[in-house]
Amino acid sequence: MTGDAGTARMPAVFIGHGSPMNAIDNNRFTDTWRAFGAGVARPRAILVISAHWYINASAVTAMAQPRTIHDFYGFPQELFATRYSAPGDPQLAAEVAEIAKPTWVGLDEDSWGIDHGAWSVLVHAFPDADIPVVQLSINALKPFSYHLDLAARLAPLRDSGVLIMASGNVVHNLARINWEAPDSAFDWTRRFDERARGVMTTAPHDLVGLETDDDFPMAAPTPDHFIPLLYLAGLAAAQGRPADVLVEGYAMGSLSMTSYTLGARPVHSGGVGGSPRLPHVPADETSM
Repeated sequence: MTGDAGTARMPAVFIGHGSPMNAIDNNRFTDTWRAFGAGVARPRAILVISAHWYINASAVTAMAQPRTIHDFYGFPQELFATRYSAPGDPQLAAEVAEIAKPTWVGLDEDSWGIDHGAWSVLVHAFPDADIPVVQLSINALKPFSYHLDLAARLAPLRDSGVLIMASGNVVHNLARINWEAPDSAFDWTRRFDERARGVMTTAPHDLVGLETDDDFPMAAPTPDHFIPLLYLAGLAAAQGRPADVLVEGYAMGSLSMTSYTLGARPVHSGGVGGSPRLPHVPADETSM
């Protein structure tokens, strides 16, 4: 499929990003992210919807050189020293704001940048940091249906060379982390993750309905990490096709690492090693 200018339609992806430690670790998840980046055509730009820019407004980064944001604490200094110095793309930011109308999207020229929900994945997928990156905030005041609809509005960007990447976790409950079992999953983690997988691979437009699932309050005690999945679901619904599983797995009992792709060949990495262990700081205070 091609866009008006003859460019190939770029894929879209939802990444279960897990711990920031993945940025400096090598495991089967990061192997998959690298394989995904190496396997797609070079994007004109990357539009990221990250769980970590969760604010009471719709905004898009519009600076020419976004800063690397280390929005966590209690981790090794090596992680704080990591920089992802990709340029921004003010033109794409303006396109996003225009496409989203009548939704108001503010142009952020100085307050945000590239947060770890974005760069912890991008350092593996696009390690040269030479592709412009723009982030779209998650408006915390809006219902799930708003995010699904906004994703559909953004779908035409894929036909002009923009790779859309959503980054969060299908299941994300930091209060229930099992520190000693980096690749484990609780029963409720598996149940909810499997239900989400069933929806994403058959009828992604129905993902909004998982908000009433019995396990949702445990799987997403705050919705910030689940909402990015709605963006891939909305893009899939706009294209009239289901998503494919990119990689699946769990971390520390209460995190799902399952990732999905739309328009790219599934990777299903067979690499060794799962999620890295976290430093022993209160999980709900790390902003991971």
